[in-house]
Amino acid sequence: MRLDKYLKVSRLIKRRTVANEACDAGKVLVNDKAARASYDVKVGDVISITLGARELKARVTAVQETVAKNDAAMLYELLP
Repeated sequence: MRLDKYLKVSRLIKRRTVANEACDAGKVLVNDKAARASYDVKVGDVISITLGARELKARVTAVQETVAKNDAAMLYELLP
């Protein structure tokens, strides 16, 4: 699954266009490397997002095309 779509489905970022713009601006890292929106997300990848003063680091635990809002948090594990 594309990185921008994963960020939207997992609700780490609310809109896919915002996720796409964040990737283009270099604010999204996968395994400590800048990633494009078209990056193919795999289980075990570590995603780091910097939006403003907010920094978020999460490990991918599952990849699904669609998921219920209440189950979105099961797609990733937050890291300190």
